[in-house]
Amino acid sequence: MEISATELRTIFNKIVAKRTDIKTDGFSLETCRVMVNLMDESGNGKLGLAEFATLWKKIQKKSKMLLVIYKKNDMDGSGCMSTPEMRMALKETGFSLNDCIHQNLAARYGDADMKIDFDNFVSCVMRLEMMFKVFKRIDVDNSGFIELDFFQVLSVLQSNSTVCLNV
Repeated sequence: MEISATELRTIFNKIVAKRTDIKTDGFSLETCRVMVNLMDESGNGKLGLAEFATLWKKIQKKSKMLLVIYKKNDMDGSGCMSTPEMRMALKETGFSLNDCIHQNLAARYGDADMKIDFDNFVSCVMRLEMMFKVFKRIDVDNSGFIELDFFQVLSVLQSNSTVCLNV
């Protein structure tokens, strides 16, 4: 038995649909693809039972923490986060980012009114974690700076499954 990103989306959306305290259109297929790609050790685009069990444990642990942070930083109780609320939430999750990055994240993960729902917040945090882990892996001298050409970046991205399993 293997679970595709589409099937994972169905599972997660049945769970999140029961929540009335957060606003979300449900998990997007893109978010579920990210999750599958992070956990797919075989590279077949699906999760086997062991991979799904590992993901499920991580999601339960991580989603509780992210839900608490999300709700805590939704200062107006709207069920969505504004850009400033997202900034505070990301800082609470451990990301110290500059203004330019915050603006780009709000534009990428926010809706037309720059409101961020729970699914997009989770997706943003997951991608940030993945990028930071990849960066730490290639910053071998811990300088905080890297120089890579296109083929080095491609090589790192293709091997990121071993980097990102602990998300």
